Amino acid sequence: MKKRVKKKTSLKQTKKSKNNVEKIKDFLLSVCKNAKNILVDNKLILLYLIGAVINGILLRTFTIGKLLNFRPILADLIISLIFVSFYFLIKKEHRFGYLILISLVSTIVCIANVIYYFYYSSFISITFFSFALTNHDTGGSNVLGSMINIKFFIFFWLTIVLLIMHAIDKKKNNNDMTFKKVKKNDVLKTIYSWVLIILIIFLSSLKPVDFGRLHSQWNREYLVSRFGVYLYQINDMVRSIEPKMSALFGKDKAYKEINDFYDENNTKHEKNEYTDLFKGKNVIAIHAESMQQVLMNMKINGREVTPNLNKLISSGIYFDNFYSQVSFGTSSDTEFTLATSLLPVSSGTVFINYSNREYASFYKELKANDYYIFSMHANTGDFWNRNIMHQKLGYDYFYDKAEYDIDEEIGFGLSDRSFIKQSVEKIKEINKEHKKFYGTLITLSNHTPFDYNELFGEFPVTMTKNGKTYPYMTDTKLGNYFVSAHYADAQLGLLVELLEKEGIMDDTIIMIYGDHDARIATSMWNRFYNYDYKTNDVLKADSPKYKELDYYWQEINRRVPLIIWTSDKEIQNKYGKTISTVMGMYDVAPTLGNMLGVQNKYALGSDIIDKKDNLVPFPNGNYVTNYVYYNDNKDEYKQLKNIPLSANYIKRNKEKTQKYIDISNDIIVYNYFGNKFPLEENK
Repeated sequence: MKKRVKKKTSLKQTKKSKNNVEKIKDFLLSVCKNAKNILVDNKLILLYLIGAVINGILLRTFTIGKLLNFRPILADLIISLIFVSFYFLIKKEHRFGYLILISLVSTIVCIANVIYYFYYSSFISITFFSFALTNHDTGGSNVLGSMINIKFFIFFWLTIVLLIMHAIDKKKNNNDMTFKKVKKNDVLKTIYSWVLIILIIFLSSLKPVDFGRLHSQWNREYLVSRFGVYLYQINDMVRSIEPKMSALFGKDKAYKEINDFYDENNTKHEKNEYTDLFKGKNVIAIHAESMQQVLMNMKINGREVTPNLNKLISSGIYFDNFYSQVSFGTSSDTEFTLATSLLPVSSGTVFINYSNREYASFYKELKANDYYIFSMHANTGDFWNRNIMHQKLGYDYFYDKAEYDIDEEIGFGLSDRSFIKQSVEKIKEINKEHKKFYGTLITLSNHTPFDYNELFGEFPVTMTKNGKTYPYMTDTKLGNYFVSAHYADAQLGLLVELLEKEGIMDDTIIMIYGDHDARIATSMWNRFYNYDYKTNDVLKADSPKYKELDYYWQEINRRVPLIIWTSDKEIQNKYGKTISTVMGMYDVAPTLGNMLGVQNKYALGSDIIDKKDNLVPFPNGNYVTNYVYYNDNKDEYKQLKNIPLSANYIKRNKEKTQKYIDISNDIIVYNYFGNKFPLEENK
């Protein structure tokens, strides 16, 4: 009896299951039929959908090189369908105008991201537009304008073809906006059914970690490769309002996590042979625009690119494995990270989006030790919002463009030569008025796009073989960069010369750091390393002399120099050396602070003098140690030294990188330092 009941129940379930399958089948058939009829009746809609997806593919091809990854194609199609749905909600006479509008928006999104990628090696953020509106002299539109290539305008094909097809239909008196086979009320139902179907397929292809990365806007290249450019851009817009909303939610939880982090990690600073080495000394920090480590000791045709920096390296403390850790904010990110030993924020940039916060900084610790803190930059004070943020970081005074005589210009502003000469005159007065000072001089002439200027002087980037000269890097962006960097190096030599002449170097040390890499494409470096003078072209990849430059080579090539130098010969002989422990910008203040006898207890970085290994996390989730470079996008790594690593090494550093990013973001977003001593007050 029980068996019969069980069998009967099973038959009912089977029948019910079959009915469900039939319903799903009928639903899908209906959706497909209606979709076909809608597209037949609305050929312009079909063209827009195909065109928007093709433009997304073109964008990824021009940037990250991923042509037919199905995930971003699905994502682009979902967003395009949603926008198309509004087409059917507006009056018939306005529909074509709407279609042209959304085609232009999607086209401009693609063009802007491609151009931006060629300079920043990332995708554009809504923060860029905030930046462009508040900055007028450098960067922004000027920089991107120099990067525009005619091929980028291929994206306009969609709008052009739409206009042509509409004109043809109008001439033939065709109406492509009617519904002959599908009721108007069923159109939206069909569209959203397809959105749901594609969304289910799309979501099922993602990993749980993908959603976390989308939420945090980590690694924009990864997001575009997974979510497509349109969804990425919408998500970025949503994330851009976070600064205004963040104070309303999650503050208590964030404060607890920050307090717990510092309770666990805020250990007492260990002394070493460099402790207090420069205690009481003045400091002049040179923010060397776009100066890369690869230039150090480089020769072209027997001539050094950076002869003055090479001299300082040979007698100073030189960190040759140093990374800048910048995100969208480039130079401003470097200024922020050096001052606070925190990482740049994941969404937006601190100088623009979080200038209303309070910050604990290295400079404020120096001020507590009677230092006068100043900065100098011959650009407008509102560029990168410096006139506000420099005060927030602890500077007493910011000498901006208004304080300088713009008597000699290169690129976007006052030449480095004139800037250095005028700045030394100001430093002379500061030296008379203050017992101790720390000053930051932000240079400008070596700024992208590295256009040649006659003030650079002669520095041929040719190649000579057997008495004959070949073009080599002439008239290339990288070649122009070498010329520009050679000029910038000469002005750093001038600075040391003038400071020594004025007697200021007797009680002063100089720190020089590259603010970020020059953002030169790998293809250009490929020409530099694989030049074939016989053909004036690049060697073939199968040539035995060919040097392969992969993703990891380019990332490691982004290193910048860090030099701490004194004219004291005794200190030079005893302490001058090259330190190759991997180091990030967030390690600078703890390392220099140990030499000056001050410490910011909220620093995420550390003094690396005696460290055998160190972690340098990047805002996109990548990290580098002495032994590996980890790519968060692909969840893979390249081993830098051939030594055995524990199975937990990669995982441990990945988790630590994420923790540093989270803690740094929470400190910034939730205004943790809004209280004077938040750590003590919240215990």
